[in-house]
Order: sequence, then C-alpha cells, then structure tokens
Amino acid sequence: MEVVNYTLILCLQIILLVYDIFVNAFIDLLNPENVIQLVLFILQDICLVFQLVVLCLEIFNTATSQAGFISVMMKKFAPCLLTTLLYLVLSIALCAKTLMLRWNDTTVNVYADGGFFAVYILQRLWSPIYYYTYKRTAMRLADSNFYKNTDWLRRQMTLR
Repeated sequence: MEVVNYTLILCLQIILLVYDIFVNAFIDLLNPENVIQLVLFILQDICLVFQLVVLCLEIFNTATSQAGFISVMMKKFAPCLLTTLLYLVLSIALCAKTLMLRWNDTTVNVYADGGFFAVYILQRLWSPIYYYTYKRTAMRLADSNFYKNTDWLRRQMTLR
C-alpha cells in the first residue's frame, strides 16, 4: 500500500475514534432530546461498523493475506477484531438501554437502574482497551513487511 493511501486511511480511522470518544464523553450533555441522541448513537454504531470493515479490508489487502496466509494475519489481529466486536455489542446495548429508559420521560435518572449502570460501566471500562488495540493495530498494519514479498513472508511460507 502506498504511504499516501495509508495516511488517508489512518486519518479516517483516527477521526472515527475521536467521534466515538466525543459521543461517549458528551452524549448526556449535548441534547436531552431522544431523537437527537438516537441519531448520535446510530452514527456512533455506523462508525464502529465502518471501522471494523476498514480494518478487515486492510488485513485482507496485505501481501500476506493475498499469498494465502490469512490464518497468520488472523492470529496476529484477532484480538483487535474481537475487541472491536465486543465494543460494538456493548455500545449497542448501552444505546438501547439508555433510550429504553429515557424514551417516555427524558428527566428520568438512568443511572439509578441497575442494568443500565452495569452496561454503562462495562462499556466505559472496555472503551480504553478498544481504543488502544484499534490504534495499535492500525499502526501495526503500516508495517511494510505485510505489503511486499519479504524475508518475513518467506519464513511464514517455510513454516507451512
């Protein structure tokens, strides 16, 4: 992959991560209207799905994957894919629980609900892990060993 292309993709990934951080940090302060929160939550989930798709495309675009060593790439990047999937599930659960509790009465204290509080804590504790692994994986995919026929790829071939 060319450096310019990868820089654009990396910038896109960082922008999507920043949007996710922004929504997590300020969703309760932005607007108490349910419809606006619903739209922000939907955009957040779309961004998460888009990040997952971009990550998969980057993994499958490597010379290692195209040479048939998809299992090698999956072993290297499975933790990030699983972390992203779990974070997506937790984010969707938090969005659904928030809107279920607030839909009829926007003044209700959602934090008083035990189920909401548990999902909220899990999602907020998992988010730094997700941000770290996703950013780390995005940076690791910049390694030129994945995009050209190198000694590393030849060693992978001899291991088979």
